[in-house]
Amino acid sequence: MIRAAILTISDRCSEGKREDLSGPAIESILKEKNIKVCTLRIAPDEAGRICADLIDFSDEAKVDLVLTTGGTGLGPRDVTPEATLSVCEKMVPGFGELMRLKGLEKTPNAILSRSTAGIRKDTLIINLPGSPKAVRECLDIIMPVLPHARKMMRGGGH
Repeated sequence: MIRAAILTISDRCSEGKREDLSGPAIESILKEKNIKVCTLRIAPDEAGRICADLIDFSDEAKVDLVLTTGGTGLGPRDVTPEATLSVCEKMVPGFGELMRLKGLEKTPNAILSRSTAGIRKDTLIINLPGSPKAVRECLDIIMPVLPHARKMMRGGGH
């Protein structure tokens, strides 16, 4: 069974000024797909805090998968991709590329997403957009390859 952590990145959610809808949406979808959600956290749009959480999930909790939501746009405080890049040992650009490509079929704004993905130790980290609707659409796109990605990361063949 794949073990996952979810990190919502939002200043307003972390301050309690807005309800986190995207994190619970991810949790619901993962549970439907028999992926065990070990933890769900909220962090402000601060690179240091995001990095610390990603490192904790991979190095301490040793989850297979971390899904982030939020902080992937063009706003001045959107730093999720940079934080992800700084903690990963290998990049897996296909996830972001595919989510943008398929997202363009629904909205031209998909090209503004800076979502990325990478691997730290034995953990796959994937950035998702911040809206619950976009989270659902992106998970529909990437869910089929997650079991194979995990198998490959653990030394399995293609």
